[in-house]
Amino acid sequence: MIGIVALLLVTQQPLQPVAEGIASYYTVASSGGMTASGEPLRDGEFTCAMRDGEFGTYYLIVADDGRSVACRLNDRGPYVRNRVVDLSRAAMRKLAGSKGMAKVRIYRLGRAIPPSLDPALAL
Repeated sequence: MIGIVALLLVTQQPLQPVAEGIASYYTVASSGGMTASGEPLRDGEFTCAMRDGEFGTYYLIVADDGRSVACRLNDRGPYVRNRVVDLSRAAMRKLAGSKGMAKVRIYRLGRAIPPSLDPALAL
C-alpha cells in the first residue's frame, strides 16, 4: 500500500485501473514453459499474462486486502473465464500467500518500474 501512495505522490496523477477481477497463477509445469513473448516462463520472476497490453510493460496488481506486486507483462492469458490476469508463482506468493486466487485491481505503470515498487529491491 505504501508503494501505491509513493507512486501517486511521484506522478501527481491518480492511477486508473485498467482491469478488475480475479487473478490466478500459472507455473512452468502447467504452461509448457514458454511465453507468448518468446521468453521462458520462470516461476521465480515477477511476471504476468494478460489478454491485452504490450510485452515488457509493468503493471501494479493490487489485492483487495491492500497487498500489491509489480509485474512485467510477458505472456497472453488467462484463458479461464472471469479471470483478468495470470501471475507467476513468485508474484502470486507475494500478493496472496498460499491462496491460488485473489480479487485484484490492475494499474499500468509503463515500461520502467519505479524503484519503490521493484520486487528485486524488496528486503
